[in-house]
Amino acid sequence: MGISSSMNAGVSGLNANANKLATISDNIANSQTYGYKRADIDFSSMTISDSKSPSTVGGGRWFTAGGVQTQAIWDVSDKGAITTTSNSTDLAITGRGFLPVTDLAAIGATSGERPLMLTTTGSFTTDAQGYLTTTNGLALLGWPADASGNVTAQARDTASGLEPVRVNISSVAVQPTTEIALNANLPTDDVEAGADGATRDVTVEYFDNVGGSQALTASFAPTVPAAGDPRSNEWTLTLTDQATGQSAGTYTLVFSDTAPNAGGLASVTGPTGGTLASSYDATTGEMSLNLGNQALTIAIGSTDPNGPRNLSQLSSTFSSVGVSHDGNAAGTFTGLSIDEKGLLSATYSTGFSQVIYQIPIADVPNPNGLKVLDNQCFALSQASGGMFLWDAGDGPTGSIEGFAREQSTTDIANELTQLIQTQRAYSSNAKIIQTVDEMLQETTNLKR
Repeated sequence: MGISSSMNAGVSGLNANANKLATISDNIANSQTYGYKRADIDFSSMTISDSKSPSTVGGGRWFTAGGVQTQAIWDVSDKGAITTTSNSTDLAITGRGFLPVTDLAAIGATSGERPLMLTTTGSFTTDAQGYLTTTNGLALLGWPADASGNVTAQARDTASGLEPVRVNISSVAVQPTTEIALNANLPTDDVEAGADGATRDVTVEYFDNVGGSQALTASFAPTVPAAGDPRSNEWTLTLTDQATGQSAGTYTLVFSDTAPNAGGLASVTGPTGGTLASSYDATTGEMSLNLGNQALTIAIGSTDPNGPRNLSQLSSTFSSVGVSHDGNAAGTFTGLSIDEKGLLSATYSTGFSQVIYQIPIADVPNPNGLKVLDNQCFALSQASGGMFLWDAGDGPTGSIEGFAREQSTTDIANELTQLIQTQRAYSSNAKIIQTVDEMLQETTNLKR
């Protein structure tokens, strides 16, 4: 009983250490594979008889060797070092999360039929059809943004809203102007008695919905007091769209000359007349101007002493140096960029960028329970638990890094050390089998 069980234990030891050697070989082979998670073998004993009550055979007490069994494990939760690259869409995750990807061959299927896979890193580039894919056939998934670059609220416990990221690399896009900062100083001399009453004009460029360059003129007409009267501190503002010649009517601006709001707006009234709809918000200090097919927000400053200040009335110098606006003319696609929050933006030749997708980060309760697939990918399983999609940078998942890849978790020095240990263990188990063979031979010789 003991000799035969020893033979079985020795054979199981050979098999177990052969499995261990296989994982070591795989780890060393993938030491340069980005995103590879180290494999290992979990050894556990097999008990045939209770060690506290050995079997009794022929009146003696015998121990029956059970041997060893093994279970392959992958340390998916382990993170490799992050290394920088030269490709903006080389992606890595700084925390415990995963990027959602699918098989390139399944892109034509509906979302419910596409296989969902998870990976911690990938080198993504646009293919001939504009899909953001890796060389081994993985397509990145994300939530699409609307024409304004906004991503609608999505369900976080399902991949149904995720779509393969597709980029129109031949696209031309514009960024219409939505905000203007009318930063200017109006001279106090113009509202003193005896001033000539000349209008001060500030012309601001803006881009329309098709990328055309248009102009908006703000005309400031001073109210000149009669001889001997004090400074009026009053101006009449008229906004005129040069593209149509239409006006937003007139606003009366009164500036303060006492602390704590000296030089700032004291009151704004209007509009009076005009064909373009407009209004003023004293809290935000912004005017809303409707051009018909385009809405503009024009910051002129708040009447609150603690609020924002854009227009001022100080000293004798007229200045409009600080006037600015957003928006850009039509530009051609030049590349992609991604920020730490997972917002993927297309950049254009005229210097602006627009969000086209949001890449979420997937998390599971037990990463080590994920099913291991080819190409450093994983799939959900009962052991891993359900998936939740986080915004990058929120929750426990970490943020997304562009121009970065996650290196293999293999430590060559550690693997070589375990290789020596495994070789010795294998040889020792082989010695057990050799010893059992010699003992059985001795038993056979008793009959001679």
